Amino acid sequence: MKENLTPKSLVLSLQHVLAMFGATVLVPFITGLDPSIALLGAGIGTLLFHLVTGGKVPVFLGSSFAFISGILIVKENFGLEYATGSFIAVGIVYMIMSVVIYFVGVNNVRRLFPAVVTGPIIIVIGLILAPVAVDMASANWTIAIITILAIALTGILARGFMKMIPILTGIIVGYIAAFAMGAVDLSTVADASVFAMPTFIKPAFSADALKIIVPIALVTMIEHIGDITTNGAVVQKDFMREPGLHRTILGDGIATAFAGLIGAPANTTYGENTGVLAITKNYNPAILRNAAVIAILLSFIGKFGALIQSIPTAVMGGVSFVLFGMIASIGVRTMVDTKVDLSNLRNSIVVFTILIVGIVSLQGEANKLVVPLTELASLSGLSLAAVIGVTLNGFLNILVPMFFKELERPENER
Repeated sequence: MKENLTPKSLVLSLQHVLAMFGATVLVPFITGLDPSIALLGAGIGTLLFHLVTGGKVPVFLGSSFAFISGILIVKENFGLEYATGSFIAVGIVYMIMSVVIYFVGVNNVRRLFPAVVTGPIIIVIGLILAPVAVDMASANWTIAIITILAIALTGILARGFMKMIPILTGIIVGYIAAFAMGAVDLSTVADASVFAMPTFIKPAFSADALKIIVPIALVTMIEHIGDITTNGAVVQKDFMREPGLHRTILGDGIATAFAGLIGAPANTTYGENTGVLAITKNYNPAILRNAAVIAILLSFIGKFGALIQSIPTAVMGGVSFVLFGMIASIGVRTMVDTKVDLSNLRNSIVVFTILIVGIVSLQGEANKLVVPLTELASLSGLSLAAVIGVTLNGFLNILVPMFFKELERPENER
């Protein structure tokens, strides 16, 4: 994994840092974790992923949005240290699944997770997080709307490099607007040291916290499969075969376990950086490793971390509004791009079941869709929707067609 650091590669790496920056620091901003430790976890996690996968897959790992709701629940009831401890368990689940996938075979995995399942699951992830965005934006809707418009106009009208950083542009414009309205407190930035250690959290463990966080691993593994498939399509390589889905899942799991060990958010492969690959047409994985090193260096700049924390809640609410909506739209696009036939009743049943089961989780205490697994663990919301979706698709689109095809054969050929 030899790195060739040139001015050109440095610029390309900086683009990847900017692409992942907004989303990576948004998760700790929402949940109360340290943005600097998130950058450190993302940077080292990315390097660990590349080490496990032989440096063949050009991805960047950043803070996972799928765990936000779980982190907030655990934070309120137990404390953040129990959320980060749960990420270690999530990483272990990934490691176990990597072994299972190795023996099951990648072709069988593909059959279990087609677009008719992954598409609506991604939609549910975005919709479940939507109330968080609205709550944050409601702190000052004027600032939030300015931020949203800045992101939208940059993404629609900008050209070249600017078109790749609509989120960062929105944060800057929203921050300037908030500053002009007297809604920014810079006292913490002035008091912060130029260089500072990120805030590490010693992980703690609770069975009740684990049963909230760990089931989400099923959903994030589905996300991982979708991200690796998309990344391979852009690069025109089948990474599910080489280096293998079992190795990419293992790399993701080790990175997530490490994040939990230091107090960072759980990691996941980032579609934002895959988008940069598609635009720049430079697929060199070393560029992503250089970006990881830059993220690690930024995590030790104290004033940088304080500046991030000075961003008003309404600005991040506007950013969240767009990002969570984008997640839902990616789910729709997944089904459109793969031409999922919704006129087929079997597909329609799978899609609307996942959406209904997942969206019911927005009702909070009114949600009665809970399936107990043991005395300590249960499935509900997003994780339950994923399990039901995979099971229902397997039954309707795999087992039923096989059964009826068998019945149609002459008895002497069975």
